[in-house]
Amino acid sequence: MVRSISEASKRKDRVAHVRLSPAEFDALEAAASAAGMTVSAFVRSLSMEGAGVRPFLGDEDRMVLGLLADGMRAIGGNLNQIARAINTGRVPTDGDVTGSIKDAHSVATTLAAELAEMTRRSAAARRGEGA
Repeated sequence: MVRSISEASKRKDRVAHVRLSPAEFDALEAAASAAGMTVSAFVRSLSMEGAGVRPFLGDEDRMVLGLLADGMRAIGGNLNQIARAINTGRVPTDGDVTGSIKDAHSVATTLAAELAEMTRRSAAARRGEGA
């Protein structure tokens, strides 16, 4: 009889041995507990993510982070131009400075929110919950 892939992946009959110090194991137990998982499920999930079998970030997450990184690079360029102007004795307009600060704040806030959401989805996926 041929088992389906999902049925075969649910069966956990293989064991990988890992040696940890008492402090390492305590930290691992605490992290697994905080994630709402058993130590076994937690280590399995992290191992699969680390090996690239089940990546932490999906394609959409990578795309969002890429767009936010582009935004941060653009803001960095603007801030460099402002610094260059100041270093050469020119005074940038208040609008340039204020606009760059607002842009940086906006991208940083969006980045923080996206990372929090990605972390939430990843934790839910680790626990086998629907994201």
